[in-house]
Amino acid sequence: MLTSVVFLASLLSLCAAVPTPETEKRATPLANVIYNCYQSNTVALTFDDGPWVYAYDVSKALVAAGAKGTFFMNGNNYECIYNADEIKRVQYVYSHGHQIGAHTWSHADLTQLSWDQIHDQMWRIEEAIFRITGAYVAYMRPPYGNYNDLVRQAAYVRGQQVVMWDLDSGDSLGASVAQQEQTYNNVISQHPQNILALNHETYETTV
Repeated sequence: MLTSVVFLASLLSLCAAVPTPETEKRATPLANVIYNCYQSNTVALTFDDGPWVYAYDVSKALVAAGAKGTFFMNGNNYECIYNADEIKRVQYVYSHGHQIGAHTWSHADLTQLSWDQIHDQMWRIEEAIFRITGAYVAYMRPPYGNYNDLVRQAAYVRGQQVVMWDLDSGDSLGASVAQQEQTYNNVISQHPQNILALNHETYETTV
């Protein structure tokens, strides 16, 4: 009987020594989180939640001003990215020199999901962007700005960086055009080194 107990204890200790998926995830490095631009005298304009009907107008406004933007796109938020009109919008934005980042498949709060669910949200939008543009995603923005270590680990293994912001235009909160302009003017008047601004492609006031 004593021999059996010792043998069982030995087996349990061996099991404890074998890495589990959870321990492997904890050992994964964390992706870098970007809160502001690295280049001085630069304003980075980012647009979330598309592709949507205002993609053309946002792109045209940027190009007319000699600028490029970053569009963090969803796979199935307002409409499925594989719909014909959505595909055209993605291709238009990309073909005009703008950067496209990932904003998850369905705009889910990633901090409420499991490891596998996080990867599913990230993989499905990345695959869609690649199929439509032929480009790989280098940056992702977590919906609502919510992330935890699992999200950062998932981004790391996918070779991505997590992008936040240091100026919120307020468009998603109902800010008027005048209020959004004032937000920008208030920050610019402080002469910051750079700005990383959050806007949304899905609001007419943004356009």
